[in-house]
Amino acid sequence: MSDKKQNNRRNRNNNDDDYNPRFRKIRKKVCPLCSDKNLVLDYKNGEQLRKFISDKGKILPRRATGACAKHQRTITLAVKRARHIAVLPFTQN
Repeated sequence: MSDKKQNNRRNRNNNDDDYNPRFRKIRKKVCPLCSDKNLVLDYKNGEQLRKFISDKGKILPRRATGACAKHQRTITLAVKRARHIAVLPFTQN
């Protein structure tokens, strides 16, 4: 075997130098409502709820907000209530 092939084989097996961004560990998002016990979600506070809706006015999913299942349900309920009392729009232009 040539020196070049042996070198490549050694480099491939060396885990210290291997960095593949495709397989990096992704940190789990922490629920913003669980982490801050003083934060209470209020459907009358539109500025607080804007963090949880997209630029088109859709409710963001859990993977985007990082909320736990319990708090994602409260977020959804609060956004829907805020839409009905016209604090938040149903859609954005």
